[in-house]
Amino acid sequence: MCHVIVTCRSMLWTLLSIVVAFAELIAFMSADWLIGKAKPVSSEDMDNRTGGSQEPYHPTLGIYGRCTRISHMQVSRRDTLCGPYAENFNEIASGFWQATAIFLAMGIMILCAVAFVSVFTMCVQSVMKKSIFNVCGLLQGIAGKCDVTATENFPNYFIHISSICQCLGI
Repeated sequence: MCHVIVTCRSMLWTLLSIVVAFAELIAFMSADWLIGKAKPVSSEDMDNRTGGSQEPYHPTLGIYGRCTRISHMQVSRRDTLCGPYAENFNEIASGFWQATAIFLAMGIMILCAVAFVSVFTMCVQSVMKKSIFNVCGLLQGIAGKCDVTATENFPNYFIHISSICQCLGI
């Protein structure tokens, strides 16, 4: 039998767990980890386009994705193409970024599991005499350590980043 046990603290914790898990997933998929220098719109592109903005373009690069300008588009107002530059894991820019992807994926999986379990804490608060809140808090701490490790590891490859950015057109 399930008794609903809801407190303001448990409801807030559940909602924040879900929000943080989704926010981290969106950040992982984003191509905005590195933002390049502004590139002005060329006069040739403006002559060929119909009604596009004249804002300078900023190329971006993520762990496995990038956004680049499509210069041959004449009619479309959407002149940037975002998507993965790596088709498989070995094509990610460097070993450091591969490690970043692994640590972030581990953190996201743990946070998603905690968010899923946090919904059930409204009915059950302990399993085998262990508080679900304490166990989930420990898991959130482990996920946080994975995230910190990933964000510390990401800039380690900046010694060679100029060659990557030149290769990708940033």
